[in-house]
Amino acid sequence: MPELPDVTVYIERLRERVQGRTLESIAIASPFLLRTAEPALSSIFGQRVRELRRLGKRIAFGFENHHWLVLHLMIAGRLHWFGAGERVSGRKALARFIFDNGVLTLTEAGTQRRASLHLVADERGLAAHERGGLEPLEISPADFAARLRSENHTLKRSLTDPTLFSGIGNAYSDEILHAARLSPIALSGKLTDEEIARLYEATQGVLRDWLERLRRESASAFPEGVTAFRPEFAVHGRFGQPCPICGTKVQRIRYATNETNYCPRCQTGGRVLADRSLSRLLKDDWPRSIEELEAR
Repeated sequence: MPELPDVTVYIERLRERVQGRTLESIAIASPFLLRTAEPALSSIFGQRVRELRRLGKRIAFGFENHHWLVLHLMIAGRLHWFGAGERVSGRKALARFIFDNGVLTLTEAGTQRRASLHLVADERGLAAHERGGLEPLEISPADFAARLRSENHTLKRSLTDPTLFSGIGNAYSDEILHAARLSPIALSGKLTDEEIARLYEATQGVLRDWLERLRRESASAFPEGVTAFRPEFAVHGRFGQPCPICGTKVQRIRYATNETNYCPRCQTGGRVLADRSLSRLLKDDWPRSIEELEAR
């Protein structure tokens, strides 16, 4: 799922292309995409885009009639831009947004249709899509600590909870926790001041670093190849590969359709965390430490 750095760069490139431009029409191919009936989608046709805004992992287009179009890409949704005169890709799109200077398309890999589009009438309607999380790159260390300690959850859940922090998902939370040398299952309520300070610095560092990387990667071009699995990541999506810090094989915890990746030496004191899908099956055969895992 595109997260804070990816969505920020999407918005920056969209500002360069569609802010101040007129939306002529929208062609929607999937009946599952548009989730609202009022206002009518046609109410923004012929309207200029006056603002683009990020709401967590959502992209909001503000129009001159004060309506807002809110797009959530979810896991597999991606955007593609074709300037005036360019041939629009034949790739099947869920939606085409036709502007007076080009076409923006929305595609979604796979068969599950999770991406969503909402049209709301005003700022009050837009506020309904705000989850309440603090912007991680705009808060002080004290505010970060207070929000983290406001509820007692695992660090993985705390970082990815949109009511606590905005825009952090599965991929960057793994990278942040690795940089902070903290276990994904450590409880937020039990962290020391030093550990929270370390987590704050890691959050700032990882998000800012990747934001700048993605800006350089796309330069002025529209971002393509947006993915949650990057070879430069330290642990996310790198199960079984060596940790870039210590060389220990990256481990994972799988749950539903997600997984958490971590380095047992750097983050959990050498302990291999239980993977529910396997540890229940293996029971006593499940390795408890790096040494036991390597011996097997």
